[in-house]
Order: sequence, then C-alpha cells, then structure tokens
Amino acid sequence: MEQIGQILIIALGVFYDVLSFAILVRCILSWLPINRDNIICRIVYSLTEPILAPVRNLIQRSPLGGGMMIDFSPVIAYLLLYFVIRLLTNAVYAIFL
Repeated sequence: MEQIGQILIIALGVFYDVLSFAILVRCILSWLPINRDNIICRIVYSLTEPILAPVRNLIQRSPLGGGMMIDFSPVIAYLLLYFVIRLLTNAVYAIFL
C-alpha cells in the first residue's frame, strides 16, 4: 500500500508540474506575435483551456471582473491548481502512508 501512495504522490507532482508549465507557456505565447495554428500552440491551448476557461468565466461574472483589461485567470488557475494538488496529496498521505 505504501508504494501505491508514493506512486500517486509522484503522479500528482508530475501532473502539477506539466500543467503549471503549460499555463506559463500559454502566458508567454499570448505576448508573442506568432501563428496560433502551429502544433505547439494547439497542444498548450488544449492542455490549459479546460482549466482557464471556467476560471475566466467566473471572473467575468463577478462584479469586479466585467471590465478588467488584464486576464488574471492564469494566476487564479495556478492558485486553485496548487490547493487542489495539496488537498489530494494530503488525502493520499492519510490513506496510503
């Protein structure tokens, strides 16, 4: 059982690292004047859009978010992702280790 817990914790860490890196790359790509149809952009957008779109919708529906010029959804997505990974890691520790 302990090995399963260790494997799950490693998998959660890799998952967090990949998504965090993809969000960072997407932010950088949004600043560059490049074609969004290339394969790297499509991969990054397909990885990050399921996370960023709901966060963006919540921000736009909030009273403060309607007229914002800066997209804060990557920052909020980072924070949410961090807290979810921490909760899952603590759950794995409590169950398996």
